[in-house]
Amino acid sequence: MSILKGLVAEELAQPVDPGVRALAAAVAARHGAAARAVLFYGSCLREARLDGLMLDFYLIVDDYRRAYGKAWLAAANRLLPPNVFPIGQDGLVAKYAVLSEADFARLASARTRNVSVWARFAQPSRLVWAADDKARTTVIDAIAGAAPALLAAARPMIDAPVQPLDLWRRAFALTYSAELRAERSGRAPSIVERDAERYLRFTMPALDAAGISATQGADGFVHFAATANHRSRRAGGRAWRRRRLEGKLLTLARLAKATATYAGGIDYLVWKINRHAGTAIALTPWQRRHPILAGVMLLPKLFLSRAVR
Repeated sequence: MSILKGLVAEELAQPVDPGVRALAAAVAARHGAAARAVLFYGSCLREARLDGLMLDFYLIVDDYRRAYGKAWLAAANRLLPPNVFPIGQDGLVAKYAVLSEADFARLASARTRNVSVWARFAQPSRLVWAADDKARTTVIDAIAGAAPALLAAARPMIDAPVQPLDLWRRAFALTYSAELRAERSGRAPSIVERDAERYLRFTMPALDAAGISATQGADGFVHFAATANHRSRRAGGRAWRRRRLEGKLLTLARLAKATATYAGGIDYLVWKINRHAGTAIALTPWQRRHPILAGVMLLPKLFLSRAVR
C-alpha cells in the first residue's frame, strides 16, 4: 500500500458519532444488496453537535438498476450522476448522493474535468458503512486518487516555492470557482485551516501520487522540480475556464434533476443558500409547486446579490 493510500485508509477508519453510523446503515438498507459503501463527508464531519444540521453521505453501489428497481432512476443516475435523496432517523437528517463504484472511481480521479467529486474527497471523509473488505479496499483506492487529481489540476496555476497550506488553499479556491456555490468568501481557506495538520501530512504523498516532482525544503516550502512556464500556465488557465463553464452548467442540470428525484429539493436548496450565504430567502406556495421555474427565477437575484457564485 502506498503512503497516500495508508493515510486515506487511516482517515476513513476514524470514529464517528454512533447515530451517524446508524443513519448510514439505514441509507445502505434502502438499496439492498446493491449497496457497497457509505461515506460521511462535509462540514458536519467537524461538528460535535449534529442536531439541526444536514449531514452529507455518498452511497456507493455496484449497479444502478439493482440499487433502484426503477429504470428511470437508474437512467437518471447513469446519465447525470449522482442522484440525491433525503433521509432522517432518530433526530438526525441527511442527504445522500448515489454513485456506482465505477463512476465513483472515475469522478474521484484526474480522468474527469468535473471537480465535484475529487474536490470533495481531497478533503477528509469517513467510511461509516461497508458491505465487506473488498468494498472497503475499492473505496480507499478511489479516494486515494482525489487529492492527486486536485493538485495536478491546480499545479499550472501555482508558483513555486509555496507553503504547503497555501498550495491547498489555492487549489480549493480554484475548485470553488468551478461550481455554483452558496458560500461566503473565504470558505476555501477555512477548509484547510480547520485540518491544517492533516493537509501537511498529505502534501508530499499526494504530490508524489500525482506525478509532480517536488521536495520540501528546510524552510518548509514546497519546491517543484519543474517551473510552470508560460505555455503550461496558459493551458492550465484554459482548462480551468472550461471547468468553470461546465461545472456551473452541470450544477444547474443537477438542481433541475433534483426537483424530480429529491423530495423537497427546492426547500433544501434555499435552506443551504440561507445558511451559507447569510440570506433570508422565503419560498412562496407557488414556488414550491413549480420548483424548476422557481429556481430559474431565483438565480438572477442570487447572482446579483452574490449569494451564489
